[in-house]
Amino acid sequence: MRAKLSYALTAAVLVFYFVLVGSRGVMLIQSGTLITVTFGVAVLILPVIGVWFLWKNTQFVRRANALAAELDAEGGLPVDELQRTPGGRIDRDSADEVFAQRKAETEAAPDDWRSWFRLAVAYHDARDTPRARKAMQRAIALHDGRPVQQL
Repeated sequence: MRAKLSYALTAAVLVFYFVLVGSRGVMLIQSGTLITVTFGVAVLILPVIGVWFLWKNTQFVRRANALAAELDAEGGLPVDELQRTPGGRIDRDSADEVFAQRKAETEAAPDDWRSWFRLAVAYHDARDTPRARKAMQRAIALHDGRPVQQL
């Protein structure tokens, strides 16, 4: 729940920023000179890119959460079996061991979105966020029946 509130707060701040920047871009365009119109258009591009990025990221999170809920209903969510340091961080060797298990599971069933979901969690636990995201995107695509790009 805390993560959802943090995400919502961050998204709200970003939207406020996009509106603020967009209004400045419009003001520059309304000035009417070649330089201000050029800068105004350039400034308007930033909020457009930001809104697109925020939208795509929100869609990804919603789809990943839906898969997590479905997997939880099936009783297939990965169990947290990782060792922790005294400070509460995940032990690297423990994460690597679980990752090896999840990778073997995924190689045995490459068309199963569930194994890709669990692999994404293992990548995340091993602190490999880019691969975790790609594995989750693959799980989402397999679940939705869409063509899958290679990892």
